[in-house]
Amino acid sequence: MKIVHSIKSFVAHKPTIVTIGTFDGVHLGHRKILEKIIATAKSQDCESLVLTFFPHPRMVLQEGTEMKQLNTLKEKITLLENLGVDHLVVHPFDKDFSRLTAEDFVKQVLVDTFKLQKIIIGHDHRFGRNRTADINDLTEFGNAYGFEVEQISAQEINEVSISSTKIRTALNEGNIELANNYLGYDYSLTGIVTKGKQLGRTIGYPTANINIEEDYKLIPQNGVYIAQSIIEGKTIFGMMNIGNRPTVDGVTLTIEINFFDFDQDLYDQEITVSLLKRMRDEQKFESLDALKKQLALDKSTALNHINLL
Repeated sequence: MKIVHSIKSFVAHKPTIVTIGTFDGVHLGHRKILEKIIATAKSQDCESLVLTFFPHPRMVLQEGTEMKQLNTLKEKITLLENLGVDHLVVHPFDKDFSRLTAEDFVKQVLVDTFKLQKIIIGHDHRFGRNRTADINDLTEFGNAYGFEVEQISAQEINEVSISSTKIRTALNEGNIELANNYLGYDYSLTGIVTKGKQLGRTIGYPTANINIEEDYKLIPQNGVYIAQSIIEGKTIFGMMNIGNRPTVDGVTLTIEINFFDFDQDLYDQEITVSLLKRMRDEQKFESLDALKKQLALDKSTALNHINLL
């Protein structure tokens, strides 16, 4: 997949089949559209192109909005690449770009820059200044400028009944299994392993503390989760705690994972941890011994679940 970080940087060598959107999560609903542009491009000797924006338009247009996202930009790029998209254009979204009229956007971007042959979009797609243009306007532009327009019907999208908002809600409620079902893959967190206070080591449960650089990444509800990572090609399971560690008077959010049957130095390495199941809320225990007993129960619960996978 070829990636450019501005519309101006894209050079079309073949006509394109295009879709446009933020695609946060690249979930099963999104994939209906993405797989269609890929298949259509192959059948028409064109190239598939996804136009997306960073930062999320709502964060720019609705000042003060703190909108957590399902994917970091790096994660989104990886997901789109794995699907087999030919081109990804990540355009910086700002207020100047938002003022582009619908017709200027169609003519200057889709037609002149992308050599658009066909656009495939969701049933509720709106675009142009103040998002005033819709599918009917796009169809008129298609007739005027010589490209096809295909709309994914509400019925087709509703067959999977998925939205990024529903997934965010599930994650905020700790319902990781529902979120994973909607996504079509396991929700993950990626960050650098940093040194913590190493209290886990003293009670027999050493943890890797994960620092996530992107502050817009959605962190699921606090609690204890069954999780897994791929480290040097091997799947390593463990249990992850998201929270403030109240037993040791912690005040800042930490994300730490205790890997099972694993004793390798991961400091300063980037790791990705996929969340499989939430086991319980974060709790405050009367002593480290009480915490240790609970961790032994958590590990037993986690191993029983893993053995059923």
